[in-house]
Amino acid sequence: MSIFAGLKPIAVWTYFEEICMIPRLSKHEQKLREYLLLFAHNHGLEAKEDKIGNILITRPSSPGLEGRKTVVLQSHMDMVGEKNADYPHNWDKDPIIPIVTDGWVAARGTTLGADDGMGIASQLAILTDKDLKAGIIECLFTVDEESGMTGAINLEPGFFTGKILLNLDSEDEGILYIGCAGGMDTVGTITYKPVPSPSESTALSISLTGLRGGHSGDEIHKGFGNAVKIMNRLLWNLANSFRISVSVFDGGNLRNAIPREAFATIVVEKSSADLIIGWIENFYTVMLEEFRELEKDLKISVKENGLPQFVMDKESQDKLLSSLTCCPHGAIAWSKEMDDLVETSTNLASVKFTGNNTIQIVTTQRSSIESSKHDVAAMVETCLKLAGAEVVHSDGYPGWRPSMASEILKITLNSYKRLFGKDPYIRAIHAGLECGLIFEKFKGIDMISFGPTIRGAHTPEEKIEIKTAQMFWDLLIDVIGNIPMKQ
Repeated sequence: MSIFAGLKPIAVWTYFEEICMIPRLSKHEQKLREYLLLFAHNHGLEAKEDKIGNILITRPSSPGLEGRKTVVLQSHMDMVGEKNADYPHNWDKDPIIPIVTDGWVAARGTTLGADDGMGIASQLAILTDKDLKAGIIECLFTVDEESGMTGAINLEPGFFTGKILLNLDSEDEGILYIGCAGGMDTVGTITYKPVPSPSESTALSISLTGLRGGHSGDEIHKGFGNAVKIMNRLLWNLANSFRISVSVFDGGNLRNAIPREAFATIVVEKSSADLIIGWIENFYTVMLEEFRELEKDLKISVKENGLPQFVMDKESQDKLLSSLTCCPHGAIAWSKEMDDLVETSTNLASVKFTGNNTIQIVTTQRSSIESSKHDVAAMVETCLKLAGAEVVHSDGYPGWRPSMASEILKITLNSYKRLFGKDPYIRAIHAGLECGLIFEKFKGIDMISFGPTIRGAHTPEEKIEIKTAQMFWDLLIDVIGNIPMKQ
């Protein structure tokens, strides 16, 4: 029996369960693309794929409704792959294992992929809904949203024809999104000189786990701990109090996720090992006091380990730790037009010893103001260059400017009021949506974004509230049913 037996809407959960069986990390969506094209073939629907891998499946108009405006439903195929360190999961072949608990659907040990699996499942349910009376519906499935939006970046003019687009990639039921932040990455690469581990020394392995992590757009302002920043704080203070040499520093995984875990190996004098272990244990107590209930599952542990052959040279080590201490993380500025909206932020996403005596530092900047996005990227670049880093900025993607005069906003607003007897919130989102790129490429397009309630996106704590899936579906059906005739 299906884990989703009894959940509504039945078609959406049925397709979502199928999607959970298909590996689909960013840049590895081939199996899902094959699934979508086969789905279209099996249901007699027109489908096409562009050079980058985006797919468009078109549902023809219901008889008598050929004069309605074409509506585009849009989601992204890829998902963020995060798992608990002790959970065995092969992202190339293993399915997501969903679980149902206390009114929510989550996954065992990994991200669930509701971002944006629920958008995909809803599109498939729309495409096969025999009771739906609607004009032409174009379902757009883009690739690689999570790691660079390359699908949206490479959309070609004319790939779809609709001038109304419903983005199904939002995570707060009851909120209609009409704008989003633009974003870019700033990446620093540091080269260091490996030197032999000092004699009469021992190695200590330090593990920092249990942080909440979270989406670097939606949750950047919530004060959650950043594993890279905390580990660097620990190492910087140790380096200023004891003789230590860093052999490994590995924290964070994904550019658009707040780092949840970090690991380091340091080499210390044998005579000071016990003192340093005690210092780290005290540091752990201090962190628990600072974060309290916000990060109650934080764990910092230390143990002696085998001595590595090489460590960083002291000059490079000092520069790295100072650079990361300087590097900002979190909300930088708040919107002056919309209450409780982060305007500009930066995420210190990861630090990796990558081999060949190099270290890569990945950061992500977001802002609804293009000039501010570049200004905070310059702040990060300045800090990285303190360590002698070679710094590269990505091209990034634009924001989506809100319009209260939007026709689809008025339609969706009226549908929500009629269905649920209350007003939804109308907001912009600090996270990046593909809407910004689509808005730039397809002039005159009218867009809105909405979805069910998803919490903990980009972490193994990701979950979707079951009752909001039905609300999301009801709203989607009603909005499609009220798309107006062409002028």
